Order: sequence, then C-alpha cells, then structure tokens
Amino acid sequence: MNDRPGCLGGILRLLALRWLFDWLQDRFGFGRGGVCGCGCGFVLLLLFLAFTCSIVTGTDWFQLGF
Repeated sequence: MNDRPGCLGGILRLLALRWLFDWLQDRFGFGRGGVCGCGCGFVLLLLFLAFTCSIVTGTDWFQLGF
C-alpha cells in the first residue's frame, strides 16, 4: 500500500513550513544582530532545506531500513 500523502497534504505542509521558517527568521535569523543571528539563520536555512526535501520527496528520515 502506498502511504505517501496526497498533493494537497504536501502543499499544506510546505505552507506551514514556510510560515514557521519566516517566523523563526524574524525572531532568531539573519539580521537579528551579532554573530548569533548569522549562525542561527544559517542553521535554520539548513533545517528548512532538509525538511523541504523531505516533504517533496516523501522521505521518512527516521525509517532506516532496506
């Protein structure tokens, strides 16, 4: 059985992820002053890219089997 989400579910997840990313960037990300803002912004960017790839490709990163 195919357990992948449908198109609408993926789009809603991407919209929620975008909203969360924008909110976190406003609070902790790039341009928030000091070195911490640049470092946190870069970490948030990497996490955002990983989660976006996970949603688009339907990869379950917690399932490590063959």
